[in-house]
Amino acid sequence: MSHAAYVFDAYGTLFDVHAAVRRHAGDVGPNYQIFSEIWRAKQLEYSWTRALMGAYADFWQLTEQALDYTFKRIGGVDPTLRQKLLDAYWKLDCYPEVPAVLKALKQRGAHIAILSNGSPAMLASAVKNAALDTVIDDIFSVDALKTYKTAPAVYDLVTTNYRLYPNAVSFQSSNRWDIAGATKFGFRTVWINRSDMPDEYFDLGPALILPSLESL
Repeated sequence: MSHAAYVFDAYGTLFDVHAAVRRHAGDVGPNYQIFSEIWRAKQLEYSWTRALMGAYADFWQLTEQALDYTFKRIGGVDPTLRQKLLDAYWKLDCYPEVPAVLKALKQRGAHIAILSNGSPAMLASAVKNAALDTVIDDIFSVDALKTYKTAPAVYDLVTTNYRLYPNAVSFQSSNRWDIAGATKFGFRTVWINRSDMPDEYFDLGPALILPSLESL
């Protein structure tokens, strides 16, 4: 089924959020996978709690704060790695199938966009590093609203800017909570379940579940 716009979450969907730690796995040590998982989990937790409190701080600040917490939580990691890990986060690897999939969708004449919690500067850097700037038409950041997903106003950034009804938008995310929010808003949703996680939010199910973007 073709849609007027194909909109993608960025982190975990287009870009591998664990690439930064994996790049320095030898220096982080044997707990590098747990280290990366905690960093990501706290980053998301901070976005949800700040949205509920109405105390916005941009996603880069939350990324830094989450990393500082992780250093304290996982002892024995050289604190001088902090800047190297943060620098690596600005140049995350995209998943292998991403460039070809986006190009194919763009050739259909659809809008190709990102809708992300990331700050504009973070997203611009990731897109440029992955050489996706020629295929992505627009980058929508929550920073314009000073809140985070899953606030309905975030998803409305797309429909308002493109002047589309929600069901004309195909929204792809690897985050099941994000898919729930987008489904509630009215998007046609595709859950990219890269880690083969069990389903949840059963009243807000996706239209499709895929293991990667390759079959989109």
